[in-house]
Amino acid sequence: MEFKVKDIAALLNGIVEGDGEIKLHNISKIDQGIPGTLTFLSNPAYTKYVYTTLASAVLVSKDFHPEQAVPCTLIRVENPYSALAELLKMYQELNPEKRGIEQPSYVSSSANLGENIYLGAFAYVSDRAVIGNNVKIYPQVYIGDNVVIGDNTILYAGVKVYSDCRIGSDCILHAGVVIGSDGFGCAPQADGPITQIAQIGNVIVEDLVEIGANTTVDCATMGSTIIRRGVKLDNLIQVAHNVEIGENTVIAALAGISGSTKIGKNCMIAGQVGFSGHRTIGDNVRIGGQAGVMTDVADNSTVIGSPIQDHKDFMRSMAIFRRLPQLSGDISDLKKWKKSVDEK
Repeated sequence: MEFKVKDIAALLNGIVEGDGEIKLHNISKIDQGIPGTLTFLSNPAYTKYVYTTLASAVLVSKDFHPEQAVPCTLIRVENPYSALAELLKMYQELNPEKRGIEQPSYVSSSANLGENIYLGAFAYVSDRAVIGNNVKIYPQVYIGDNVVIGDNTILYAGVKVYSDCRIGSDCILHAGVVIGSDGFGCAPQADGPITQIAQIGNVIVEDLVEIGANTTVDCATMGSTIIRRGVKLDNLIQVAHNVEIGENTVIAALAGISGSTKIGKNCMIAGQVGFSGHRTIGDNVRIGGQAGVMTDVADNSTVIGSPIQDHKDFMRSMAIFRRLPQLSGDISDLKKWKKSVDEK
């Protein structure tokens, strides 16, 4: 598929500087651009590449002022990164959509399927499941009894949704996601093996949620584990029983959230963060990578470290930590000096 620069600019409400008739057929990174491709500049660290890129056109902000000649056409937009995201979404929508029910697949006679759905081969839809309109269920997906899936949601290959769980509209669940598996609830016995506590709750995933590949969201022991509207979860995250994640919170890969933890709205949680159970995390919280969250966190806090501390305190501590070998040597020297003075 080819598009002229001027046509892309019109789609993005952009302003062309250069040749608007150039044809583009793909998108490239600015430091790996090739002729016939569109790239973008949003990170100032990559500004140097705008003067050397071989890409034919570059999305830049309206306030970008080149310091030397630029070898390509510029498309000025309000926000290059957002413009690129919008363009990629438009491009994706041009691809033919899958429709219909492939065979072999199984749909219970008591299930209710919406209009214009896609059901891939070897998918399984259990009793009394309700599937909304325009839903795409890729091959080898399992939908348990009484599951409800809202309109326009996509379940990629191998997703498993246990009985009684609810998935909202306009959600994306990537390959291997498991929704509603048993929470890790065990009762040690005085004599004999540890007993698993029955997990009789469910999972509720609200609208506009995206969940990355191989992430697991456990069902509640009682009640619901809840992923609120607009949450974005990366790959390989563990969300335990009775956890609640607030609206528009973003969590990066390999995070582990223990049972009954409540995370507020608009939080940003980096990779490999671990939460102990029954914690309350406020709204607008920022948590740095590999943090160990063992206490509650107030609204608007930025924390890092294990155990967590205020990020400014952490940076001061790290400055001291890096000097420990020198400080240790200084102390050793002082001890030697004191010993020599005492001997005199």
